[in-house]
Amino acid sequence: MQVQSMQFKARAKDSLANPRLQQNLKKLSTKFVSARATAMQAIDFPATRAELKARRNRALEHLDVWLETFEREAARRGTTVLYAETTRDAARLVAEIAREHEVKKVIKTKSMVSEEMRLNAVLGEMGVQSIETDLGEYILQINDNEPPSHIIAPVVHKDKEEIADLFAATHGRPRLTEIPDMTREAREVLRPHFMSADMGVTGGNFLIAETGSVALVTNEGNEGMCTVMPRVHVAVTGIEKVLPTLEDLAVAMRLLPRSATGQVMANYFSLLTGPRGEGDLDGPEHMYVVLVDGGRTGLIGGAFQEMLRCIRCGACMNHCPVYQKVGGHAYGWVYPGPMGSVLTPSYTGLEKTLDLPQAATLCGECNAVCPVGIPISDLLRKLREKQVERGLRPFSERAGLAVWGFFAMRPTLYALFTKLAVRVLERAGGSKRSISHLPLGKGWTATREMPAPVGRTFRELYAAQRSHQG
Repeated sequence: MQVQSMQFKARAKDSLANPRLQQNLKKLSTKFVSARATAMQAIDFPATRAELKARRNRALEHLDVWLETFEREAARRGTTVLYAETTRDAARLVAEIAREHEVKKVIKTKSMVSEEMRLNAVLGEMGVQSIETDLGEYILQINDNEPPSHIIAPVVHKDKEEIADLFAATHGRPRLTEIPDMTREAREVLRPHFMSADMGVTGGNFLIAETGSVALVTNEGNEGMCTVMPRVHVAVTGIEKVLPTLEDLAVAMRLLPRSATGQVMANYFSLLTGPRGEGDLDGPEHMYVVLVDGGRTGLIGGAFQEMLRCIRCGACMNHCPVYQKVGGHAYGWVYPGPMGSVLTPSYTGLEKTLDLPQAATLCGECNAVCPVGIPISDLLRKLREKQVERGLRPFSERAGLAVWGFFAMRPTLYALFTKLAVRVLERAGGSKRSISHLPLGKGWTATREMPAPVGRTFRELYAAQRSHQG
């Protein structure tokens, strides 16, 4: 997926003007937000979050040790572990595996890392058919390979009627509008692909170092079909996903489904440890794990290392007032919402993502719901600081901040200036007591009116109140 984050403002404007999209995005608050709140009532969320945060930090602080442990234990159980410095390297490795095993068809589960890798396009270029089997990803694939707009619910931006039209046009069958009928139709279309694929490609929610296992979580069961039926299984995931022990995994699984979809537990959970062994009735003949760096090690030891704790639950975007209005496509890359506004600049470069650190109200809702306690709003503020330090913000903005800083560092001058400013703004408000045009604040008044101040500063009002009380 190409980085198009520089188009955030234009895409956000289009999203806000799309009434159908606005209606579809309401599902975030009516489904995911409310379901999460209900599911969290059954556990001590603050305590569980603190425990998971500590366990994730333990893994990241000694990431090299746990990756080596994972590689050793996985290899002992017959899995081949490969490392990729870039996403392009990762796609090349998967392509080489497909070529080595003479693969003609690949079936995939939802994997955001494979989106980073542009894996479907790479496989297609070498003549290998790649079929998405997650229902949401499948819908997007047959809709001209549209990118996902959400990391958990990739097709949340579409409604049932749109999907019904797409199924009828693509499958050549009568148009169905009942969800059970539509999902059955999708299963009937996908089942032959499950039976005939040579290779299955999955992501990996977590890697377990002590057992060399890959943990997969889904709600549709397609991960089982992708790992049991084909003769080759390849799991692609980021290096930060490693957990030292199965006990760490148990803690993570108390929070991942609750945070992601509001479920106490996911419908399907797989712990995959090596290829088919002697006496096993199913499983792949060959298993590979491709561990992707893709910019992740650049965060270790720095101001943004905390972002590597992310377990990709999507809770931050579900609760974000900006994401709830503009949707995922506005962000222009694989990871949308608050977490994407930190990850995308970190992985692809701050100069390519100038608007993303600004695409937040800094309300802190993302911090409150994050299951691993990532202070996302603080990280966004740090990215804004970096933009200013590197001169990446517009001159007018930097000049305005410099002027404000000049006055703010001189309290007497600041008090005089604000005293004059509130009186001018009071007059500008006129009889309506609101300002519809503000020369230095047109970004605000272009879409809303600003209430006019009362004509006195806070200091003046406070002093008057103290005087009255005295």
